[in-house]
Amino acid sequence: MSIVTRFPPSPTGFMHIGTARTALFNWLYARKNGGKMLFRIEDTDRARHNEEAVVALINAMKWLELDWDGEIVSQYEQKNRHIEIAEELLDKGLAYRCYCSQDELEEMRKKAREDGKPTFYDRRWRDKGHEDAPKGIEPTIRIKAPREGKSTIQDHVQGEVTVNNTQLDDFIILRADGTPTYMLSVVVDDHDMGVTHVIRGDDHLNNTFRQNVIYDVLGWEKPQYAHLPLILGPDGTKMSKRHGAASVEEYREMGYLPEAMRNYLLRLGWSHGDDEIISDTQALEWFNLDHIGKAAARFDFDKLESLNAHYINESDPQRLIELCMPFYKQRHNIDPDAQAQMRIMQSADELKSRAKTLLQFTDESAFYAKTAPFDYDEKAGALLGQDNLDVLQALKTTLESLSDFTSENIQSAIKTIAADLRESKMGKVAMPLRAALTGTTVSPSIFHATEILGKTETCARIQNAIDRA
Repeated sequence: MSIVTRFPPSPTGFMHIGTARTALFNWLYARKNGGKMLFRIEDTDRARHNEEAVVALINAMKWLELDWDGEIVSQYEQKNRHIEIAEELLDKGLAYRCYCSQDELEEMRKKAREDGKPTFYDRRWRDKGHEDAPKGIEPTIRIKAPREGKSTIQDHVQGEVTVNNTQLDDFIILRADGTPTYMLSVVVDDHDMGVTHVIRGDDHLNNTFRQNVIYDVLGWEKPQYAHLPLILGPDGTKMSKRHGAASVEEYREMGYLPEAMRNYLLRLGWSHGDDEIISDTQALEWFNLDHIGKAAARFDFDKLESLNAHYINESDPQRLIELCMPFYKQRHNIDPDAQAQMRIMQSADELKSRAKTLLQFTDESAFYAKTAPFDYDEKAGALLGQDNLDVLQALKTTLESLSDFTSENIQSAIKTIAADLRESKMGKVAMPLRAALTGTTVSPSIFHATEILGKTETCARIQNAIDRA
């Protein structure tokens, strides 16, 4: 059997973490088994349809580096096929027209609540003929669901799940305005697209039993199912905006790498022994549906950050710089030129070892792209007042005189300055130097950074600090 999975988000907002994990699991299962993953936009709800959300979903998939097979399919554009199937069921007596008014339906709901029934619709039009139809009411079309017995699915994650058929109502497959419902559309599309495995959140488990009614009455082969547990916030409640970032786009803006995100999402509900760092190659080799846990997974920002730090440290420096270019502009209003990028490359190993996110990499390397005069943050500014003017002047004079401008010689010179000024700690000299060169009090090794900047740029920045003092 050729494996076919599908990723079918609704275009009502940005891609949430749970949706991203679903996409990843579908992608991994298809790719591991030499199959296909299809991309379908479930846009039948035109009132909530948002074209910007479609673009956001596509961009999120591209950022996560999850590809798909074939063209993206719009479910809405397949509506004539869905209507055709609804009419076929009606003609075969497997569905029927329902002329209930909204008042009648509301009365049924009220009575069902009072009686404690699992469904509210009383099937009053199931066995009536079209000739009994009242005037002025456009009918819906409802499926004839089984009224007795039980229905069972064998789920790759949840195991065997059974419900009494009394819990299944004669649900609507075609609305009064002639538009198909999600329940019908998803079954017809999955069948027509040859989907063999439906991997989705367990909030769809109840839908599965209803959708199987359609498969059964049509005599179509049902796909295999794997219903994934929820992703909870760190406090054990449903993941939401209040826990921090909720959408994939936000994690990108927070400076996370796509490979770190893939690795972390993979470990949310799936495991391979005690392995935490899992490469794409390993994921494609190891992934299966059997090792997906039944319990909800809790999102852990510290673990994600730790993974991100690992992947940053493993990354090619030039790629990191390219990924950081938008952040240099957004956060520091600078566009590192070729010289600045070369300086950052020279410091890349230390920058990578310090950074947990691309934002941190950006912030700690931005000074390489600055030109004097530039602004200082509050802490740096405090170090560059009159109290340290003698330190700054000594730094400029001593560093200008160095013939071999290496980090070792720079460090030795600062030790000498500290001794000459009777400073007990070398930091009393190194910290003003860091503030003058970077505009901050946080940076890579200031001795190495000074060497990278070079004598001319270093002395120009120290002079700018002297002038400011």
